[in-house]
Amino acid sequence: MILAIDIGNTRIKAAVFEGDILLDVFVFLKIDLQKNIQNIFKIHQKIKNLVVSAVSDVEKQSFSMLNDALNIHFVSHNDRFPFRNTYETPQTLGVDRMVLAAGATLRFPNQNRLVIDAGTCITYDFIDENDNYLGGAISPGLQLRYKALHDYTAKLPLLALDNPENFIGKSTLESIHSGVVNGLAYEIDGFINTYKDKYSKFIIILTGGDTEFLANRLKNTIFANSNFLLESLNQTFQYKIKND
Repeated sequence: MILAIDIGNTRIKAAVFEGDILLDVFVFLKIDLQKNIQNIFKIHQKIKNLVVSAVSDVEKQSFSMLNDALNIHFVSHNDRFPFRNTYETPQTLGVDRMVLAAGATLRFPNQNRLVIDAGTCITYDFIDENDNYLGGAISPGLQLRYKALHDYTAKLPLLALDNPENFIGKSTLESIHSGVVNGLAYEIDGFINTYKDKYSKFIIILTGGDTEFLANRLKNTIFANSNFLLESLNQTFQYKIKND
């Protein structure tokens, strides 16, 4: 049994796997890490392996109390991945993006893949049908867009994520919601269409915390899975075990 932990910019997601079967998912704040880890092990006492992916600095000492009971692995750039990394600055490529690329490569072989992770930031990662990781793009996520409008203007309020009532905003609040939500949907569709113009045999994977909110707003056909990073983390760990 494997416990996969994804430490993101704002929160932590964890999942328990038996082979490729996802048994349970947990979401909590970073400050509650140790308390929730202990709770997970009370619920799933047969966990033998722990694999961790982090986009931010989290001291490994946070997991030190588990060293004697578990095989613990922190995903790093030195791991073996199922794709060729052609990124010009490979050491700056986020481990989370590498894990997503690995999951897409393993799950959808012999086709072009675009992975879109909609979280604090929107990341786009492209892996071609020959398993070459080519790169992608990074842009602000929904919450960052709302916050930027508030922080860098004199009078615009800080709004919580909401559905735009109208395409044409009839008030300042409606205009902000329309600009943020519709603007991001247009951006994502625009990226997808640009890739489609160049590549065939195409799969688009949408994941991240805002997956469900965004999925129905996109015109393109996508594979939406908010747990794709956790599933990819499990697959990447199993790939490492088989190939080391």
